[in-house]
Amino acid sequence: MTGDLYSGVSNRGKAHHVLDVDDLGPDGIEEVLSLAERDPRSLVRSLEGAGVALVFEKPSARTRNSSELAVVALGGHPVYIQGAEVGIDERETAEDVARTLACYHRVLCARVMDHTSLVRMAAGLDAAGVPVPVVNLLSDRAHPCQALADLLTLRQHFGTEGARDHPVAYIGDANNVWRSLAIAASMTGIPTRIASPGGYGPSAEDVALVRSFGGDLVVTGDPAEAAVGAGALYTDVWSSMGQEDEVATRRVAFAGFCIDEGLLARAASDAIVMHCLPAHRGEEISAGVVDGPRSVVWQQAANRMHSMRGLLAWLTGPGPASGSEQ
Repeated sequence: MTGDLYSGVSNRGKAHHVLDVDDLGPDGIEEVLSLAERDPRSLVRSLEGAGVALVFEKPSARTRNSSELAVVALGGHPVYIQGAEVGIDERETAEDVARTLACYHRVLCARVMDHTSLVRMAAGLDAAGVPVPVVNLLSDRAHPCQALADLLTLRQHFGTEGARDHPVAYIGDANNVWRSLAIAASMTGIPTRIASPGGYGPSAEDVALVRSFGGDLVVTGDPAEAAVGAGALYTDVWSSMGQEDEVATRRVAFAGFCIDEGLLARAASDAIVMHCLPAHRGEEISAGVVDGPRSVVWQQAANRMHSMRGLLAWLTGPGPASGSEQ
């Protein structure tokens, strides 16, 4: 399977997969954000006539819409594929699913239950010499596309240099959203803090990983401590998809970890409020804060499309990963 079959994909050799935001490298992040800020009409239509597979084991409003429109903006054809249609490790192995989709598509994007599915997809394509990149649309470990949108939002408000003077305080579970955000912030010089109840904070390995990029990370169990002087307060739902049986337990554990007016008052006077959505008003965030004047949650949602367009342009455009190979 060579030659014409993959004539529509990059011939740079091994594909540059993006399974978490650190796969981009610092230079790659800068290039992606620069492309995201450009007028789409000025970008090379690097996906002209090409397909992009969008595999969804988990449903999502923002991820599907932002990804499909980003593909279209670059001239490509997005194909939405529900998890049951490919049946990763039920109908076919993750490796075989990837090889099949690579026969038709220039990029393979997937939102999966288990991060190792993405790792195996990428490894399967690499082993076969198929230069089709795998992009993580969300896994239980990472959410790089959300992190890119968050960085773009912070820069739009504070500027590239100003963002480094506005620490991001994440209040809640040290989950996939926090992990990718903290890595991205560390790689770009933005200080971060995380406040979690006992048993829900970051692992020692994740703390070491975030700090390995040179970032300033504070870990605490006190939301008030994390919020003092912060430039942004960030939260996510207390129970994500797949954690439905933990809802009652988590509500008890996270009591007192709501971003409300009192917590916001501890932040910097120009602080913004961030949430990856969907939001549960009255749980992880109060209605007055998420719908208030300092909330940028809808800007974050819009930036999911812009950052995804930038990422795909970087992956498929002329020389997208110059100087950023891992």
